[in-house]
Amino acid sequence: MIDQPKRIGIVIDSLAGGGAERVVLTLAQAWLAQGNQPHLLVLQPPCDYQLPASLPVHFCFTEHDKQIDSVFKINASVRRFKCWLSSLTAQFGQFDLFISNLDKSNLLTTQAQVKPLFCVVHNAIEAELAREMKLGPLAFWNMWRAKRVLDQQHLITVSQGIADEISRGKRITPASMTTIYNPFDIDDIVAAASQPIDIPIEGGFIIHVGRVAKQKRHDILFQALAQAKHQLPLVLLCGNVNKARKLARRYGVADRVILPGFQANPYAWIKRAKLMVLSSDYEGLGNVLVESLICGTPVVSTDCPYGPNEILIGELSKFLVPCRDVKQLANKMDEALVSYPEIPMSALIANKTHAHVSEQYMLAAATLMEETDAK
Repeated sequence: MIDQPKRIGIVIDSLAGGGAERVVLTLAQAWLAQGNQPHLLVLQPPCDYQLPASLPVHFCFTEHDKQIDSVFKINASVRRFKCWLSSLTAQFGQFDLFISNLDKSNLLTTQAQVKPLFCVVHNAIEAELAREMKLGPLAFWNMWRAKRVLDQQHLITVSQGIADEISRGKRITPASMTTIYNPFDIDDIVAAASQPIDIPIEGGFIIHVGRVAKQKRHDILFQALAQAKHQLPLVLLCGNVNKARKLARRYGVADRVILPGFQANPYAWIKRAKLMVLSSDYEGLGNVLVESLICGTPVVSTDCPYGPNEILIGELSKFLVPCRDVKQLANKMDEALVSYPEIPMSALIANKTHAHVSEQYMLAAATLMEETDAK
């Protein structure tokens, strides 16, 4: 079945400048190159990425549609979503496979009983639930409502750590579960990394790429920056510049933090950095670690659930530090700037190239489609 071109609906909440959004674009372009027919089925704007003309992109809701996944609006949203899919099917033909990404998309696709369907788990479930518990029972319930729809679904996890967490827990019993790492287009990353940056910075810099969210722990990063012996500035690529600047002032490092804003091509910045630092409490894989190592840039990361300890292996594992340990993070930043092991590229990218990952999806899809046909 994988020898025949497939029409694949890739459902995602938006195309905002995040990791999951970049993943689906890389995956879609790989499928295009292999002769398949991917369609990006996007719930709502924004769209922060430049999209290839050859990739069909469709939006279901507008930016004016609010809280489409709320308990009060979900039934109407599901009806609208199903009608939208029917119109796309009438226009383009039957979809052979749907792949859902992120919470709103998972909620709508499962409630609409879209089949055959894979739900991709991009983040550590228990950590997300624990974060919401601190915000109160209502926040926890809303997050649990988003996660429980994964029960009895066919799941793809982006790291083995996520799969192990689901297997250990009692919250979700998937119909099937496969771990497939996120795809990386090595040639595209290397080519993009060679492009110039808008703000030349004399003397070098360290870098962090990530939205300003509690999960990313910029407070820990800024405290480590203040304690480190080196005096390099930190380039922070994020969308919410004002929020980042305010946080940097709070920790006394505003004069050392450079904020160019969201960059469609972060690789040019990463390539020129002396060090990438990830300070998160949790991740799904930690794409930026792989991207940095492909660019030849050393990385230091918290050993958070999940992903970093599946990427920083061998000699690189000594640059994993406990979550929220400011002193160790500062020390490892200093150490990495002085001496860093050779990056084992062959082991790093063996199962993460976009061609390999797209084929793994299609192998998993072949099994799922056969099961669906049998029913």
